[in-house]
Amino acid sequence: MRPILIGTVLLSIAAAYYIYLPLPSTISEPWKLMFSDALIQSPLDCSFVPSKDYLSFQASFGGVGALVFESTVAGQEQSFTRGVVYFHGGGWTLGSTKMEPYFLQCMTMAEELKAVVISVEYRLAPDARFPDQYNDVFQASKHILTAEVLGRYSIDPKRVAVSGDSAGGNLAAAVAQQVSIPIKFKVQALVYPVLQALDFNTPSYQQNTNMPILDRPMVLRFWLEYLNGEQKLVPALLANNHTALDQGQEIAAAKAKTDWTKLLPVAFQKSYKPVFPLQGDPKLLEKLPGLLDVRAAPLLAETKVLKAVPPAYIMTCEHDVLRDDGLMYATRLEEAGVDVTVDHFEDGFHGCLSFAFGPFAFSVGRRSLGNYIHWLKENL
Repeated sequence: MRPILIGTVLLSIAAAYYIYLPLPSTISEPWKLMFSDALIQSPLDCSFVPSKDYLSFQASFGGVGALVFESTVAGQEQSFTRGVVYFHGGGWTLGSTKMEPYFLQCMTMAEELKAVVISVEYRLAPDARFPDQYNDVFQASKHILTAEVLGRYSIDPKRVAVSGDSAGGNLAAAVAQQVSIPIKFKVQALVYPVLQALDFNTPSYQQNTNMPILDRPMVLRFWLEYLNGEQKLVPALLANNHTALDQGQEIAAAKAKTDWTKLLPVAFQKSYKPVFPLQGDPKLLEKLPGLLDVRAAPLLAETKVLKAVPPAYIMTCEHDVLRDDGLMYATRLEEAGVDVTVDHFEDGFHGCLSFAFGPFAFSVGRRSLGNYIHWLKENL
């Protein structure tokens, strides 16, 4: 009876949500999305225990834990294989390498790519705050990208990628900008990454304010957890008070790197207008200095830094508040001379790649995972 009751309650929530918040006709499988969103918001136990013995094991790199996935395909012709260093999403506060979507994704990547996939278990807020998460993935990456570690796992040092989704995409982009690692990543693959916190009124934020899985206020709550700010600052940040026209030259210079009127293709700008108040709160930047730190906001990097980053794959979704972060970064990378592949899903939503498996699998989830792996096959 209890499973039936829970299912009935969740279905009722999803139905009510759909009635009061009609979704665009272009979004993938709206009823299933509403039900999945209700399930995610519920206090049910969603822990994952593998049903069989996959070829994965725990390891530590530079003192940072990780799960290592290896291909089970026997008799590989090459003595050295591809490697992928992966950072999971979750707003720097949630998620784990052991969660079912990430476990299955990394296992699939290892099998399809015949690769070693290292999924890093970085620390999370509130126990860790910026720059702790960044420091964890940077230290792990620096340790992995050594001849000793790559040799231990038979990884070709010329065929290593860094990748991540959402907040993990943020961390992957930030690590890819580092030039102090002797062995370089060959490519970076960023899946609907969050890359800036200066403008929460880009067209995608305005268009997708109340979209399921990740709405606009939730992004702000994640950022404040990461940057150790008070949640009462959400309204001020939503209004872009931290980037008001009276905030000085430092903000003006940073805003130029997030100017969507110049960085976004016209088709994505639609009829939306920029939101920059005349007067703001000068103390917001004092309270949240990480807003201007490129380790937290890779979109703010200087052009000379971007020129040195590896070729990029950037996945974006039309029904995602973070869509424009990825598109603006693609433009800045292209302007810096970096080879960029933008993979945009018109029916996609934030987190869709994690819905590629199981009974709640979405068509766009399977397609996005397939495209992502195909690009890595072709470019890594």
